[in-house]
Amino acid sequence: MRPLAPPAARSIVARLGIVTAPTTQIAEDGDDSALTGRVLWPGDPGFVQASRSWNRLFDHSPRVIVFAGETADVVNALAWARRSAVPVRVRSGRHSLEGWSNVDDGIVIDVSELKSAAIDVQARTATVGAGLTQLEAVTALGEAGFVAPTGTEGTVGLVGATLGGGFGLLTRAFGMASDNLLAVEIVIASSDGGAEVVAVDEHTRGDLLWALRGAGNGSFGIVTALTYAVHPLGETTYLTASWTGLDQLAGVFAAWQACAPFADDGLTSQLEITQGEIRLVAALTSGDPAEAQRMLGPVLWVGTPSVSVTVASWADTYAAFQIPLEDEPANWRFASQFAIEPFPAEAIEVIGSFLAAAPTAECNYFANAFGGAVATSEPSGGSAFAHRDALFYAEPGAGWGEREHEPTASADLTSACLQWVADFAAALAPFVNGAYVNVPNAGMSDWETAYWGANVDRLRAVKSRYDPENVFDFAQGIAPVEQTGGPA
Repeated sequence: MRPLAPPAARSIVARLGIVTAPTTQIAEDGDDSALTGRVLWPGDPGFVQASRSWNRLFDHSPRVIVFAGETADVVNALAWARRSAVPVRVRSGRHSLEGWSNVDDGIVIDVSELKSAAIDVQARTATVGAGLTQLEAVTALGEAGFVAPTGTEGTVGLVGATLGGGFGLLTRAFGMASDNLLAVEIVIASSDGGAEVVAVDEHTRGDLLWALRGAGNGSFGIVTALTYAVHPLGETTYLTASWTGLDQLAGVFAAWQACAPFADDGLTSQLEITQGEIRLVAALTSGDPAEAQRMLGPVLWVGTPSVSVTVASWADTYAAFQIPLEDEPANWRFASQFAIEPFPAEAIEVIGSFLAAAPTAECNYFANAFGGAVATSEPSGGSAFAHRDALFYAEPGAGWGEREHEPTASADLTSACLQWVADFAAALAPFVNGAYVNVPNAGMSDWETAYWGANVDRLRAVKSRYDPENVFDFAQGIAPVEQTGGPA
């Protein structure tokens, strides 16, 4: 794929018609009137709900939440935070799995209301506001006959998924979401102690674009708009197969890992395994059910699965498999892992034994096939994503508790679920390599190398250029190296 970068002279700011405020217009230190947009303080109506994240395992009490309505609100909020000496967190879809998009006694700058989409049919690009969820983006692109690779959960923020890498059921066909990222508008910490908005593409601040493609979540600045390469796509084939219980796990998993990462690039598939079911999900970027079944034949021939195949637009298919938020558990813990070599029988037995003893029915093991465009189509200008040689991505995960109850779960159940995930991940550690920054492994000692491999030193250099004072600092944020000079 050849990225179609927009001309440097026409920034995202101009194309979206966003008006930004220079730092000289920011009020004096500590002046709350400097905050613009929809500003919520403790005690304001809606503040408690606005403080909550999708993962209810974590609870924070920020000093203030700013819902930006335009880029100028982000500039003002970041400048106010710096002059008020409060910690900053960036938020869009609220799916930060370890709660790092929120903070006690700091400012949460929420971009979820920056919703816009402009599609250039001729150039095959789309410029979108950072507030779009994945479902909103898929829907908007689908109305114009285009797609871009995203994750499968519609309520996740598109910007967060993309900046960490981003993969799902179109990944083997079109690459990572971050591979399709051509340009961004981003608010960074300026050298005068305030904030400024800059445009980034392959030709302008290309080092920052490289970093944002796979390591951009919260470490360098606040992305407010993104431009993607998009792909025309008509009908797609969506296939599901399910096996009751775990009796066929060894055969299904072995067959899947032997064929899924090596199938034609148009086919991407996932496994989601629970105590009660093995479920295969696949999407083929053509409306050919027979071809999808042929490619997955080695898996479908194991046992007697229940198989369903539909042909529809990707937008309709994507919307149909979403799960309502109220039906999801309140609390979650995942561990992320990549497999470079096929799992031996011993590893598959580990999966079966842990799922058989899972503390809740929502505990699962998830795997997404890689290969295809992920392995062969790194974008022009490169990316910080470091796992292109993986056969598949996988994660043990636990879900528990009910959203409508307070507290959402007992302390004993929470402890059991957290321990189960930790033990599961440790048991699989000999068979995996690396981790995924969008599903962070909190407490991991070598997390930088696990996420970004040999790219760590280069990422620190980019951090030092654009955020030398480490304004964007959190538990697993990229730290600057000792050097002078700010952004060019």
